[in-house]
Parts: sequence; C-alpha cells; structure tokens
Amino acid sequence: MYLLLLAVIYLAFISLGLPDSLLGAAWPTIRAEWDLPLSYMGIVSMIISGGTVFSGLLSERLTKKLGTRTVTIVSVFLTAAALFGFSQSRSFLFLCLWGIPYGLGAGAIDAALNNYVALHYTSKHMSWLHCFWGVGTIVSPYIMSYALTHSSWANGYRTVSYLQFAIAIVLACTIPLWNINKAKTEQEAQSAVLGIRGALKIKGVPFILCAFFSYCAAEATTMLWASSYLEGVRSVPKETAAGFAALFFIGITVGRFLGGFISEKLGDNTMIRLGTALALVGVIGIALPWEITSLVGFVVIGLGCAPVYPSIIHATPANFGAENSQGIIGIQMASAYIGNTFMPPLFGLLANHISLQLLPIFLAFFFILLLVMLSKVEKKKGRLPV
Repeated sequence: MYLLLLAVIYLAFISLGLPDSLLGAAWPTIRAEWDLPLSYMGIVSMIISGGTVFSGLLSERLTKKLGTRTVTIVSVFLTAAALFGFSQSRSFLFLCLWGIPYGLGAGAIDAALNNYVALHYTSKHMSWLHCFWGVGTIVSPYIMSYALTHSSWANGYRTVSYLQFAIAIVLACTIPLWNINKAKTEQEAQSAVLGIRGALKIKGVPFILCAFFSYCAAEATTMLWASSYLEGVRSVPKETAAGFAALFFIGITVGRFLGGFISEKLGDNTMIRLGTALALVGVIGIALPWEITSLVGFVVIGLGCAPVYPSIIHATPANFGAENSQGIIGIQMASAYIGNTFMPPLFGLLANHISLQLLPIFLAFFFILLLVMLSKVEKKKGRLPV
C-alpha cells in the first residue's frame, strides 16, 4: 500500500509535467494561425505563472483545510478542464482566460505533493518524484508534434487534457490509499497556519527563498536561451543547437533518476552543493570559446541542476520543522515561479541590448548566489543536516 500510494503520487507529478512544454511546442502554429506577435506567448505564460504563484501562497490554508488528496484530485481536474478549454479556444483572449485555472491547479498540486513527499518519504523518493515531472515534459511535445503533423494544435491540447482527466479519475479511485498516513496528516492539519509573515520570521527562511529563486532563475534561463546561445554565439547549426538544448531537459530527468540512488547517503544539503558545483563546471564549459565544450556544457548544467530543486524541498521539514513545512514550501513554490517568469526575459533584455555572450556570467551569478544563500541559512540555523 505504501509503495502503491507512492506510484499514485508519481502519476500525479507526471500530470504536472505534461502541460508544461505544450505552449512552447504549439505557439509557432498558434501565432501563425491567428496572426499574433511572437511576444504574446509571454503574456499567456505570465498569466499561468501568476496563477501558480497565487495558489502556491494559498496552498498551506487549502491543504490544511481540505487535505493533500482532495487538493491534488481537484487540481488535476482543474488543469484537465483548462487544457480542454485551450483546445476549444478560438481567440487569444480565451487562451489567456483558460491560463488562469491552469496556473491555479498546477501551483496547488506542486506545493501540496512536494510537502507530502518531504514529510512522509525519503530523499530518493523526492528525487524520483521530480524525475517523473521530467517524464511529463518530455512526452507532451511528442504528442503535440504528432497532432501538428496529422491534425491541429487543438487536438494536441485535447489529447493531453484527456490524459489529465484519466489521471484525475485514477487519483479519485485511489482515495483510500491516502489513509496510510492519515493520523499523521490529521495532526499536521491541526497546527496553526503559518502564513507569509510567520514564515519570514523563522531564521533562515528569507535566505532559502532567495536560494530557491536563484536556482529557478538559472534553470529557466538555461532552458529558454540555450539554443539561441549555441546558434548566435557558437555558430552551431539550428538543428544541432535544438538537439543539444533538448539534452538539458534529458540531463535533468536522468540526473534526478540517478540522484535517487545516492541522495540518502550524501544528504540533501550536500546534494545541493555538489549539483550546483557541477552546474558551474557546465557554465565554464559554455563560456570557453569552443563549440564542443559549449554543447557538452549545457548537458552538464542539466545534470548539475537535477538534484537541487528536489533536495531544497525535501530538506525543508528538517531545516525548519515539519509543522512549518507546508507554509514554507508553498512560499518556495511562489518564489520559484517568480524566478521562472521574470529572469529569462531580463536576460533577453540584456542579450538584446548588450550581447548573448553574457549568458555564462548571468548563470554563474545565480548559481553562486544559491551557494551564498545556502551558507547564510546554515549560519542562521547552525550546522544543517548534510
């Protein structure tokens, strides 16, 4: 039963990853069909991110009141409905409107399940949880590609929405499994709501939020600008640049799978430091003036990024108390989406007005800031668990 519940949670995290790469894959076709500017994709993306930030901040109250299983099931149904709404949209306005429930559902799932796994499972399960998110992000572009080849972008969204509805039904049918940790979960729900102000008063929390923001800023900027950097700075052909940029996603997914086998031995904070150090090695690789080091560098950055996100989340109860973890993780999710939303466009402005060659410096700044903030947390809290 214990492992079966874990499998259900993994399935829910696949559902979280499935929609994440759909918009980017479909947008060239959507904008051509509706004659929209390229930049309008950023508007839809920011609306979705705004919803995730909002629901992440509210996740503590929702989870304590409704429970993790209810929040998860309702949120998956909400994202499924939003994706079906995308498939039925006939104007840009409706894409924006359907982005609201999609963002709200995604943020709630993210915060609730991350906290549940952090409290009830080991670090290897957290690493594998985020590996399954990667599976979702890898699968959905192929679904959209097939739909674009044989029908339309709307059918791609419709197919993923059907998958989401199916996952939601499976989750609803497995409600009794969540009773495994019922007593402990009920005890956690009875604790007082921490809130943003309460969280920020806890020693080290502002620094861990800054660390999480820094990591997500670096990760999202790499995801968005890797191909442009390879093509524009290293003169790599478009096809090769796109292929090696995609390996960044595969590097994260594979790295999280492999990381699960060593995370319990090394500990969360050591995994964060080692992953960040490896990512910095990758940054040095893309800064060197050779094509091969740049190509390999992005893969290495992906491998280095792999353990950071799940390890920061899993360490939260140990670092700040199990009774505070849901509130803090919800705020961490919000800080993550703020980094994801605003830092890649900021680099775009720098690249447009100065040079794409600034990418290694930009990434190094945030990875080093992550290490500095982790040290600040350790200084405030005393020696953290390895």
